[in-house]
Amino acid sequence: MRKIQSILFQGFTDEDWTQLEQLSGIHITSYEKNERIFHMGDQIRELGVLLSGCIHIESHDLWGNKSILSQIDPGEIFAETYALCQEPMMVDVTAVDPCEVLFLDVRLLQNPSYRNTSWQTRLLSNLLQVSMQKNLLLSNRIFCTSPKTIRSRLLTYFSRLSVKCGSSTIQIPFNRQQLADYLNLDRSALSKELGKMQQDGLIEYHKNIIYLTKDNLNE
Repeated sequence: MRKIQSILFQGFTDEDWTQLEQLSGIHITSYEKNERIFHMGDQIRELGVLLSGCIHIESHDLWGNKSILSQIDPGEIFAETYALCQEPMMVDVTAVDPCEVLFLDVRLLQNPSYRNTSWQTRLLSNLLQVSMQKNLLLSNRIFCTSPKTIRSRLLTYFSRLSVKCGSSTIQIPFNRQQLADYLNLDRSALSKELGKMQQDGLIEYHKNIIYLTKDNLNE
C-alpha cells in the first residue's frame, strides 16, 4: 500500500506499514459524488481517513433541515469518536465529490496484544493530536453560529478565515447553500445580507472569493 499523507500516520516507518497491512485492519473504498459513507444510526468499528475528494459531516433533523458541521479534506480523519466509543452515529457522512477513503479498524488500537508495537503507539499518539485539533474546529463553529444576526455570523466567520490565512482576501470552502448550512442560516437571507454588506462597503465578493475591508477586519 502507498504511504498515506495524514497526521494519523505521522512518523510511520515501512515496518509499521508492513505490520499493519498483515493484520488486515485497513482497506480503501471509493465513493461517488453525494454518496453516503456513513448514515445516522450506524454502529461502526472503523475510522476513516480521506485520501482524495471532499466530505461533509452533516446533521439532518426530522423535518429535512440540514446543517454542515464540518468539512473533511484529504489527509483528515473522521468518525473516530463513534468508532472508539461504540455509540451510534448521530450524523451523516457524505461525499461532496468523488472520493477515496482509507478505513482503519479501531480494534487494532484497543487490542492489548499490540501494546508494545511502534505502530500502535504512534497511532494513539497521533489520534490524540487529531482530537485536540478537532476541538478547536468545533469551537470555531460554535463561535460562528452563536451571534444572533446574519451579519454578525458572517463577519465572525470571515474574520476567522482572514486570521487563519493571514490575508484580507479569503476563499470560502463552501458554495452558497453549503455556507448557509454551516452557519445555520436560510440561503436566500444569507445572499440578501451579503448584498447589503457589499453595499455598505464591508466586503466585495465574486463567487466564493471575499475581499474584506480594513474596517471589517477591526470589527
